[in-house]
Amino acid sequence: MAPPKLQKYPRTPHLPWSPGASADDLRASTARGLVGREVVATEKLDGENTTLYAGGYSHARSVDSAHHESRAWVKALAGRIAHEIPPGWRLCGENLYARHSLAYDDLEGYFALFSVWDDQNTCLSWRDTLEWAQLLELPTPRALYVGPYDEAALRAITDGLDLSRQEGVVVRLADAFPYAAFGDSVLKWVRPNHVQTDEHWAHQAVVPNRLRGSR
Repeated sequence: MAPPKLQKYPRTPHLPWSPGASADDLRASTARGLVGREVVATEKLDGENTTLYAGGYSHARSVDSAHHESRAWVKALAGRIAHEIPPGWRLCGENLYARHSLAYDDLEGYFALFSVWDDQNTCLSWRDTLEWAQLLELPTPRALYVGPYDEAALRAITDGLDLSRQEGVVVRLADAFPYAAFGDSVLKWVRPNHVQTDEHWAHQAVVPNRLRGSR
């Protein structure tokens, strides 16, 4: 099989009230792409954005990401499920093997699937994403809200997060959308100071997070 066309995962803009945006982050002035639409808010997990392709190819956010000990597990996963991924498609999720700023001790798995992209570069609906997760026996980030876009409801969720254990929230359209519409279709809220606490994790010894039921 020929190598796939690699696609960098786009930067996710911050919601207008997100406190964790740094000076070089994208911040949406409004949520106009979500207003009046069905959305899904999921917990933002503290790992490494990773993309898997047919043929067993994978990379972190940068398509030319180098080898790192924390990526060995997810590379093996890519090889195991490669035959299930159609040519031209890709799976995007959070590689949670290594501890970054937050320690997890009850993970369902080390790769949490959050989006599936087809050969037309369209992000599948959340419902279809859940079906793929079930097919591949992969966990997804926990859904905190499903329904029409409601800023008050979403603010209540972000206000109620335990910031010692939760990094933030990602809000996306429940429906499918094209890659070109990503910036209006996916927004995030991130806890304060998350960049400063996380920026050096790759230069430290790898400490694995713990899976559910492990000792």
